[in-house]
Amino acid sequence: MNTRGELPDERAKRARFGRRALAGFAIMLALVMVVAGRFVYLQVYEHAEYSTRAKANRVRLRHLPPPRGLIYDREGKLLADNVPAFRLDVVPDKVKHMSAMLQRLSAIVPLTADDIRRFKQSLKQHRSFDSVPLKFHLTESERDRFAVDQWQFPGVNITPYLTRNYPYGAEFAHVVGYVGRIDEKEQARLNPDLYAGTTHIGKTGLEKEYESLLHGTPGYEVVEVNADQRPLRVLQRVPAKPGKNLYLTIDERLQKATIAAFDGQTGAAVAIDPRNGDVLALVTVPSFDPNLFVNGISQADYSALLDNPEKPLLNRAIRGGYPPGSTVKPFLGLGGLELGLRTPDDTVLSTGTWYIPGSPPGARGYRDDTRYGAGRVDLMQAITRSVNTYFYSLAWKMGIGRLDAWMSKFGFGKPSGIDLPDETGGVLPSPEWKRETYHKPWYPGETVISGIGQGYWMVTPMQMAHALATLAGGGLSHTPHLLAATSDGLESPEIPYKQPPPVQITHAPADLEAVKQGMLGVVYNPLGTAYAAGIGKGFPYLIAGKTGTAERYSRTTNAYNTDKNLAYLASRHRAWFICYTPANHPQIAVAVALEHGAWGGSAAAPIARKMLDQWLADTPPSQRPPVQVTAGATPPATSAATTP
Repeated sequence: MNTRGELPDERAKRARFGRRALAGFAIMLALVMVVAGRFVYLQVYEHAEYSTRAKANRVRLRHLPPPRGLIYDREGKLLADNVPAFRLDVVPDKVKHMSAMLQRLSAIVPLTADDIRRFKQSLKQHRSFDSVPLKFHLTESERDRFAVDQWQFPGVNITPYLTRNYPYGAEFAHVVGYVGRIDEKEQARLNPDLYAGTTHIGKTGLEKEYESLLHGTPGYEVVEVNADQRPLRVLQRVPAKPGKNLYLTIDERLQKATIAAFDGQTGAAVAIDPRNGDVLALVTVPSFDPNLFVNGISQADYSALLDNPEKPLLNRAIRGGYPPGSTVKPFLGLGGLELGLRTPDDTVLSTGTWYIPGSPPGARGYRDDTRYGAGRVDLMQAITRSVNTYFYSLAWKMGIGRLDAWMSKFGFGKPSGIDLPDETGGVLPSPEWKRETYHKPWYPGETVISGIGQGYWMVTPMQMAHALATLAGGGLSHTPHLLAATSDGLESPEIPYKQPPPVQITHAPADLEAVKQGMLGVVYNPLGTAYAAGIGKGFPYLIAGKTGTAERYSRTTNAYNTDKNLAYLASRHRAWFICYTPANHPQIAVAVALEHGAWGGSAAAPIARKMLDQWLADTPPSQRPPVQVTAGATPPATSAATTP
């Protein structure tokens, strides 16, 4: 065996091992240097960033939505309140399997299909680390059940909040409106800083009109949390600034009495103070409960409202368009005087049918409501007895151009300007309007029937009340408004509503007096169209009024409205009554419109009387003007018309 050759091999192995060990050590040293360098880089050069991240994991910024401003009536009754409630919130980035979580959670806290649908819509509007509301208004039992199993649902929490409540329900639904959850379109246009943490926004009514006043300014809290993101303590707090409180001109007792007076009939009524434009009552019947919408109305409830043939969601007072019928006659009569076309003593012969001057034999005639007419009548008699012939001839003499120009001064054909959203302007018919709408020419007969509020005419109860308040106020037009004052809810004084300056329509007291005498005759003269209703009987102040019975369909026969079947007539007519009182010192102007009323005098006038009774009860004796006429006194003298 040769051992001499083994020694060199052993030396070679040892040398090779030494080189390998040195290389391994160098690699290890290099790795250590890399790690050390990285450590130094993170600890020294990136210290600020990672320190901030660490603190961010330790604290959470929680937005504090501002309490919404409250809404009161003129006597301080609370119409819109905030009440404490609880909801389920979900932080999406803390939930791994959202669908599975929702399914498991439904077994503990019942979740409807509407809840889940709205939650998934809200997920699109929020960032993944924001809390997204899942279910509002948790009951006490639902909170208790969830608290027991909350550990199974990371990222799901119970959050206290203030929810909107409307104590009077349907009574003020079309005035106050309601708030609802912010949808995707609203989220896109809202200021994210101003609405941080806010889930609801005004949708209709005053809630929408004065959203900027009611909303307030959000605050925030810096909260320290543990590894499970549970709050430990509040490090900093900036409180939210509540929205402003609104004080309205409307009277809750008058509003309630008006609704009761309708007794379930479909229609609308508006009451305005002619002295300043204060809206005292604004009623639409039927109505709905706005509380259903606050936290998301169910599909079943919403479908029931939409499918209701009486359309309770429609605000008839500012959006319901009705032909005004004979209620336009006082305004048209005043126009005849103002334009110098007639004097109060000028008379027109009513024989039952009026023909356009120069009409050939066999031409169409325009009828009065009585078969043989009313004989020779002046302006006051024509208003008292609602003689169509007088106003047919006056409209023809005016021409459609002057008629439109005059009636537009009273606000017909345009929104009244009331502080409610989505008001419509109705229709003041004209050749231009017809050409744009129907692409047809204007016919002479359309001018004639415009004189009695028929044809294409459409007005809202708000427009009619506004026009009447202007007439009652001596021709001074105030913009109607619901807001009386605002307040921040603290000890600072209320800030009165600053309304636009009034506009003077007419400066002719004698002309206004002639029209007023005709309207007094409507109520107090035995030949007046509202006399039989007895609305002035027993009332301590003089009531000036005008009836209106607007036909929904044109007559197709020679029959007059003498049908004793009131149900049939109600299906054909819109019944109106407008009035103001005290006649010499007007403090309230009322317009009542019934969608199904046989006659304005018998159907709508009693509703107006009940409104006036409540207004009188609400007016302190110190604020009442001197009594003009007492119960049992002789009504004001009004010249009787001559019969043919």
